[in-house]
Amino acid sequence: MTDWTELTYAVVDVEGNGQQPPDLVELAIVPIIGGSVGECVQWLLKPDEPIKHFATRIHGLRNSDVAEAPKFDHIAPQVREALDGTVLVAQNAHVDAGLLARKLGEAWPHPEVLDTLKLARRLLPGRKSYRLGELATSLNLAEGLPEGLTPHRAVYDALVTARLFTLLAERARTIEALRDIPGMRSADEPPALF
Repeated sequence: MTDWTELTYAVVDVEGNGQQPPDLVELAIVPIIGGSVGECVQWLLKPDEPIKHFATRIHGLRNSDVAEAPKFDHIAPQVREALDGTVLVAQNAHVDAGLLARKLGEAWPHPEVLDTLKLARRLLPGRKSYRLGELATSLNLAEGLPEGLTPHRAVYDALVTARLFTLLAERARTIEALRDIPGMRSADEPPALF
């Protein structure tokens, strides 16, 4: 059995432009090394298509906020480097992993993916809701975060997800127990491409 802290994780959250297929307007990655949550890296990104109004209502980002931001291709090498050799972790992970896989294409590092939504359902049974906001409130996951961070922004959601994951991983204790959750995807299975 392998203690969960022996692997390196990259907790990811993306915010999109509301188009189909979605494009990135914000990306945050939080490393977890040796069981400790590291410093978040974050990018605002200019999508190929404008941000739709309903997406702005969710995350608050406007086209003017990303007008001078780089395109994803400009930061793709940094993203690949941040994901390489890690286990990718996200809340409702198929969305984040699928979008990143589509954007990185051949450069996708094919990490193993763990979904905190599925992990929470298994390891925290009996809750009325497993939405990130509900878990953040009921488990005090946002306590002590820097001022100015808000839900549905990539940095906030990635940091809260990282805290949620460490709590769940401590309950599971081993990487084998984390992998033994129905619906988890190994590194050799391609993510759904959204």
